[in-house]
Amino acid sequence: MSDRPVALVTGASSGIGSAIARSLAPTHDLLLGGRDETSLSVLAAELPGSQAWPFDLTDVASADLSTVSRLDVVVHSAGVALLGPLGEATDEDWRRTFEVNVFAVASLTKLLLPALRAASGHVVLINSGAGKNANPGWGVYAASKFALRAYADSLRADEPSLRVTSVFPGRTDTPMQHEVRRQEGGEYDATQYLDPASVGRAVASAVLATPDAHITEVVVRPRPR
Repeated sequence: MSDRPVALVTGASSGIGSAIARSLAPTHDLLLGGRDETSLSVLAAELPGSQAWPFDLTDVASADLSTVSRLDVVVHSAGVALLGPLGEATDEDWRRTFEVNVFAVASLTKLLLPALRAASGHVVLINSGAGKNANPGWGVYAASKFALRAYADSLRADEPSLRVTSVFPGRTDTPMQHEVRRQEGGEYDATQYLDPASVGRAVASAVLATPDAHITEVVVRPRPR
């Protein structure tokens, strides 16, 4: 790593996470977090100043962070979406969704707080339109994203030296969106969705805001193309 600021991006192996990494690469050295080591290594080779950091987001311990001597930004982009009526949701659906979308975020952030405080750093949480409005069939996912929104608001209040930004993208053209549409039983029309690069640029704008500015929320909606 160089003297440039350092950003950790989770979920960087594909979709919004990799787009965010590409948007931050011109200004930051990157730790590319995720479980797909091959995809992370390919992306790291593409982005100078980057390194793959394969790990299971739900099973990170302080020892896994022993090599992180500096951290200016963490972007929580990893997530899961399990859809269906609440009456059909299993206990495992609830546990898995909250484990990835909320508990892992809180746990990793807590471990990173000393480095983030030292840098007066920035925590970016990729939320969803479902974090503002709950729709039929989306109850479990929406509940996790509402919780993530509350976590961000509380972290911002508890840690005044940090900037904390919630990003609420609409439907985005990603592998996760393909799975969502499969669960919904609908056709996939990428022209109706956001380009992941657009979300990446929105995150970069918040991260690169002047020091006097604290962008607390970013809402990005698709315009049909």
